[in-house]
Amino acid sequence: MLFGLSWDTDHGELAFAISILPILLRGLLVTLEASIAGFAVALVLGLIFAILKSARSRWISWPAIAIAEFCRDTPLLVQLFFLYYVLADIGIILPAFLTGALALGVQYSAYMAEVYRAGIEAVPKGQREAAHALDLTNARTFTHVILPQAVPRVVPALGNYLVSIMKDVPVLSVVTVLEMLNVAKIIGDQTFDYIVPLSMVGGLYLLLTLVASTIVRLIDVSLPKTGLPLR
Repeated sequence: MLFGLSWDTDHGELAFAISILPILLRGLLVTLEASIAGFAVALVLGLIFAILKSARSRWISWPAIAIAEFCRDTPLLVQLFFLYYVLADIGIILPAFLTGALALGVQYSAYMAEVYRAGIEAVPKGQREAAHALDLTNARTFTHVILPQAVPRVVPALGNYLVSIMKDVPVLSVVTVLEMLNVAKIIGDQTFDYIVPLSMVGGLYLLLTLVASTIVRLIDVSLPKTGLPLR
């Protein structure tokens, strides 16, 4: 029994699959929540890294580069264990779900920082020069001219990282997050039937990533890539 629900193992594989579907869907909800939370953290933190890394002052850019490289070059599992176990030793205790979302966000923020940087550098220099000619401040130039043109260019790459985050959510099972794959494993441990729950998880993941990819493509098509007017 899991989540207060039970399953039918006495009337064939189909009945078993139907009986565990509600339980797996609860795990799917946790997977979605962790993916969205981690992606949101990565979007914001990645942009911050991109801005700090491109700062003119080395006292700002070098630490940002070092931190981003550390996050990118260390395994997600190590970061997850650090946030969940090491911080607890110094009195900072985080819930398992929050720990997982932060670990995913921190890990992928380093990758997204490079994506943002590429998008910012792809904006024609004339746009920045025109903004300065209109006497816009650097901050206003970045937020109203550069960023609105940079982000649409990198939506496909950001979408790829969203799918990658979804596929990395099962790693959170090591800190007891009951996401979809962990739920399937528990069902398999209790019923000694792993084929049905794991096959269903594979199908649900395929459906989930296909839906996410379709949404990203629709967003990409709907966003203008060039020719944003200065206002």
